[in-house]
Amino acid sequence: MKKYLVLFLMISFVGVAQNLNEYKYAILPSKFSFSKEENAHNLNVLTKMYLQKYGFETYYNNEEAPDEFIQSNCNKIFVDVAESSNIFITKLKVTIKDCKGTILATSDIGTSKEKEYRVAYNEALRMAFDNFTELKSHQYQPNIKKVELSNEIVSEAVKGSSQETTSEVLNRKLSVVTTENGFDLYSLESKLVLSAKVTSLKNVYIAVAGVEKGVLLKGYDGLWYFEYYREGSKKLISENLIFNY
Repeated sequence: MKKYLVLFLMISFVGVAQNLNEYKYAILPSKFSFSKEENAHNLNVLTKMYLQKYGFETYYNNEEAPDEFIQSNCNKIFVDVAESSNIFITKLKVTIKDCKGTILATSDIGTSKEKEYRVAYNEALRMAFDNFTELKSHQYQPNIKKVELSNEIVSEAVKGSSQETTSEVLNRKLSVVTTENGFDLYSLESKLVLSAKVTSLKNVYIAVAGVEKGVLLKGYDGLWYFEYYREGSKKLISENLIFNY
């Protein structure tokens, strides 16, 4: 059985410039370069707390982390604190870089004239973070493409089945969210509709749509197909997806 789904896509990108809102994760050292020991003066814990406060899922470089975090260095920001103190004033600055070492944002220098080291370092760090405008405005937003689907659809439904077909599910307005290894399609209700992951072959994706697991591939005819076996069936189901950009 073959079903046909025509998708008319009108794509617009929400920002092309790299910014902090594209990042969900943050990583920082357990010991800053100017410190003699891990978490000296409680600076590393305090830094992690601020990053979490501003919406980052944060880990130390020696901490156990989830697979999604460690799969790629480019899915996270790298946070460091530098010191430029003198005998009278403690000065700290926070720097945020991407996986290529490009500086994404830098805080103003936080200062303190307190004589006790722990108090001075903590006060200077708080000042640096409190005046870090780019960081305070962080709100994680994946690189999203807005997709509009027309009402025109040619689909041969599965006869005798009360299940909603994949074609019927996809005949809605969707958002495409790029991932580290493919892309996801979400409904307006933020429900995951289809997830596609790259393989070692060009134009072949491992795909999951609801309960259906299969592959999304480009055929010799230049068309895209979602192919799968329904549970309990030995018959291959192939759905033709025609994308008009």
